[in-house]
Amino acid sequence: MQESELNYFKEILESRKAQILKNISGVNDELEQLNSLELNDEGDHASVNNNSMVESAIVEQQRQELKEIDVTLGKITSGEYGICEMCEDEIGFQRLKVKPHAIYCIDCREIVEKSK
Repeated sequence: MQESELNYFKEILESRKAQILKNISGVNDELEQLNSLELNDEGDHASVNNNSMVESAIVEQQRQELKEIDVTLGKITSGEYGICEMCEDEIGFQRLKVKPHAIYCIDCREIVEKSK
């Protein structure tokens, strides 16, 4: 992969990382505000608990994506970026444009999904 392509993906990944960190911070602030509310009835409690569960699930998914991005940024630094972890072939440029932190090529991703 050319240096310009690596820089392109690095910028995308760093931008996404910053966005995720901002999102997580915002959700954590919202959860703190919800927890500090004085709730009057069981309906209010149920609504807050439901919102908290949904937002916690979103934060967990974004934390997982953040871990994947950090691993991918390390691969860019070490020169291993864009190589499928299963077959060790290059991951296609178009696939990386869709998911810059992809660790599998299209074929191997299908195998992984079917085995789950």
